[in-house]
Amino acid sequence: MQQADIDFSNRSKEVGMKKAFLEYMDEEGVMLRPQRMPIAGAAAVDLISSLNDSSLVLTWHPVGANMSKAADIGYTYGVYTMQMGDSTYKGTYVTIWQKQEDGSWKFLLDSGNEGTGE
Repeated sequence: MQQADIDFSNRSKEVGMKKAFLEYMDEEGVMLRPQRMPIAGAAAVDLISSLNDSSLVLTWHPVGANMSKAADIGYTYGVYTMQMGDSTYKGTYVTIWQKQEDGSWKFLLDSGNEGTGE
């Protein structure tokens, strides 16, 4: 699962945030974003699909993770970096993951907070 989080970040850097999020989000996935109500399922897909990510690069790295005893659900958390032109923003995130029937991992919930307290 933690490797899925790393792969997700690498994919975001390779093909852009939008495509990566669409690939790694469960069809019922929920996104929590500052100053917004929770965005779930089709509405989350619509929001991601409408984003113009051509001027930004979003990457992150997990600092920790925990998985259920059944090894089918768990979470990762860590620090993200978003570069938009000459500006760089950092923050923290948590992602809740669920193992799919094919053995891959998709996120059920993704949330980020601006700032790292550094």
